[in-house]
Amino acid sequence: CPPDELFSFVDDLGRYPAWVDLVHRAQPVDGAETPPEWQIELRARIGPFARSKQLRMRRTVHDVAAHVAVFERHEVDGRSHSPWVLRAEVTPTHEGSALQMHLHYGGALWTGGVLERVLADQITNGRERLHSLVRSTR
Repeated sequence: CPPDELFSFVDDLGRYPAWVDLVHRAQPVDGAETPPEWQIELRARIGPFARSKQLRMRRTVHDVAAHVAVFERHEVDGRSHSPWVLRAEVTPTHEGSALQMHLHYGGALWTGGVLERVLADQITNGRERLHSLVRSTR
């Protein structure tokens, strides 16, 4: 699909639960000033164990022309929190477009090889689901 079409799936965190299992819920924050913010619930299951994490994320970069969106953790409780930064960039290709995403987490709770395996599975599953979503809207 064209870059504009693909970018519309990654510049709004509210659309992520449809294609990223890790993002269980993404609700726009009522009354949030510009730039927009979302309350995010991340969930991951590792065997019989499950982890859940609540984050408030703000879109800090939204460059429609360059097809780049950046989301950063933005809590409002006055406490210090580990950073989460997600960058999504869509580039044109011969076939249509490609998506590159970079996730940075600066904490210690969600680290180690187990998380890397979960994220690798999420990437594989998410790629297929996103592809299906894009095709279904055409």
